[in-house]
Amino acid sequence: MILTNELESKRRITKNELLTLIKKEAALININKIMLATAFLRMDAKYMQSPYREDYIERFSKAFFARIKNVKDDETNYKGYVNINKLREFLETLNKQLEEADNHAEQCFFNIAGIIAIYTTFIREESIHPIGTKFPGGLALKYNHGKYYCPVKEKQLKNPSALCRFCVSIQDERL
Repeated sequence: MILTNELESKRRITKNELLTLIKKEAALININKIMLATAFLRMDAKYMQSPYREDYIERFSKAFFARIKNVKDDETNYKGYVNINKLREFLETLNKQLEEADNHAEQCFFNIAGIIAIYTTFIREESIHPIGTKFPGGLALKYNHGKYYCPVKEKQLKNPSALCRFCVSIQDERL
């Protein structure tokens, strides 16, 4: 991602400055790249149980379209600064995924997911996954009293390539 170069010399960055940077990245995303990312998603989910797989693919495909459009169209004036050290750590993880990607479809997936994750986590302070995202076992991401509750956050924290550790959601303790 171009962002890594943009952030090298910065000690602080506002949410608005970061939004401007990811808008440039989002402008490079077109329908073909979203279709490639969706193809990777289908391939990656091939071993998921059937009812969850279809919902997962459909929900993420729609989220990719909607969230990229949200980034491109967002004219909100966000207040505050981004935790630059956390952002750099995020970008290091994302860039490693992009470098290790086996094909162009996988690169498209990680690039789009990265833009969306930066937007939701660092700018909007929302969960990376959309509310209602279902996980195996019939569990879903929920929003209640100003907090996002994820049923799998704790398990994903052990996965070094998961972007979940940067997400604002918290483990749903009822599970």
